[in-house]
Amino acid sequence: MVQTYRQLRLDLSAALAEFLDLSEAHAESIRWFEEGLGLSRSWLAIHGMEPAPAQVRRQVSDWVRRRRAGEPWAYLLGWSLFRDRRFKVTRDTLIPRPETELLVEAALDVGQRLQIERCVDVGTGSGIIAVSLALETAWQVAATDLSPGALAVARANAEALKAPVAFFEGSLLDPVPEPLGLVVANLPYVDPADQPSLQRELGFEPASALFAPDRGLALSAELLIQARKRQAPACLLEIGAGQGGELCRRALGAGWSKAMVHQDFAGYDRVLVTLA
Repeated sequence: MVQTYRQLRLDLSAALAEFLDLSEAHAESIRWFEEGLGLSRSWLAIHGMEPAPAQVRRQVSDWVRRRRAGEPWAYLLGWSLFRDRRFKVTRDTLIPRPETELLVEAALDVGQRLQIERCVDVGTGSGIIAVSLALETAWQVAATDLSPGALAVARANAEALKAPVAFFEGSLLDPVPEPLGLVVANLPYVDPADQPSLQRELGFEPASALFAPDRGLALSAELLIQARKRQAPACLLEIGAGQGGELCRRALGAGWSKAMVHQDFAGYDRVLVTLA
């Protein structure tokens, strides 16, 4: 029996529904066709009764096998959107989250008010923050990461999007020359004790980019100390739910004059802003 494109999508939705709820399975099957195969819903409406080539069927079958094992769609696809730009992602980097846009928006706002000229993105990962800021401002943007694999992905994204970013390999602010300018970071902030309860998809993302000691606070707290010692005018961090109060106290203890927390759309702590 010949499998048409329409039947292939229905079969795909049914396969995804074995481990996703029905609405998620339906939405993801459409994304697979649009993002993975490049076939829009309008195309499917016109050509849906045409036979799906064997190569397409094999590709979808391989995706289903990997997705059933828990691998996130962005890794299967090899890219993800952030601020309407396409960023390459690999197992060396986290998958961009919509919440990180709140950090970028806060950085743009603070940077404009302080009239900064330079910015450092610490723990850049795939480079989404550094590249976005470089493209949306006239700032001199630098970025750091400990992972050579992540830096390779970030450099590729900067090159593909023609973003002028200087990359440095090393821990936190250690490899960055003076002067710093605004410091921005989405560092690991998940408490290792929470690992057993996390979604299985997170098991495919790099643990070094997710978990931090001291209930997830260690790296954020250390960066606040480093940035203050090196006289950054401000430091903005993406943080985890419930971490705002403790990090505000630590920021003030490190010498920052002001510390405030912005919540995300669900009402959870998400962005810490500290000012010199």
